[in-house]
Amino acid sequence: MVQKAKILLVDDRPENLLALEAILSALDQTLVRASSGEEALKALLTDDFAVILLDVQMPGMDGFETAAHIKRRERTRDIPIIFLTAINHGPHHTFRGYAAGAVDYISKPFDPWVLRAKVSVFVDLYMKNCQLREQAALLRLQLEQDAPSGAGSNNSKEPAGLLAELSARLAAVEEQAEALGKQLGESSDAAAVATAAHLERKLTGLRRALDALDPGSGGGIVRQSAGGE
Repeated sequence: MVQKAKILLVDDRPENLLALEAILSALDQTLVRASSGEEALKALLTDDFAVILLDVQMPGMDGFETAAHIKRRERTRDIPIIFLTAINHGPHHTFRGYAAGAVDYISKPFDPWVLRAKVSVFVDLYMKNCQLREQAALLRLQLEQDAPSGAGSNNSKEPAGLLAELSARLAAVEEQAEALGKQLGESSDAAAVATAAHLERKLTGLRRALDALDPGSGGGIVRQSAGGE
């Protein structure tokens, strides 16, 4: 069973949270509510999220301050943040949102279709990254098992079977990433396109590492980083 991605909704007004849930329910992911910046930061301590929808105007800790805390944490700094605001203060206000780490900035009332489409892109990227981490973990395990055993190990059949399974899984992720890349190629969302490009680079690194493990490629077993940062 494929685990659902979590989407964090942060707004001090219950009616706004309810509206966001109604719009995003069609994505069939896990929606988590937070009614303040402090509550959002607590949720981020224990759970991983695909994207954060963050209201700018909140009493106490506002959206800008909340985003600054999120970006300072190692665990959460790479989570995409979409700012939502009911007030348009002009270019300076928008620039402040991007400077705080937002990948997008949407003014209320927003188009439900547009918001859902933007969130969907980041959910797809998150799921692909989860699959990529799983493949990388399997490759690291394979490297650790094979390095001390040598090429003439009696267990050669088992690694060969695992390599075939890894290759098949990676091919499926590569195919999905390629389709997503083509979809984003027609998009003007620079942040999503950049994130997808980063995913493709990591996939390329993982494929090279897998090829190095394949005895048929002549590469032997090579300790190689899968993608890097």
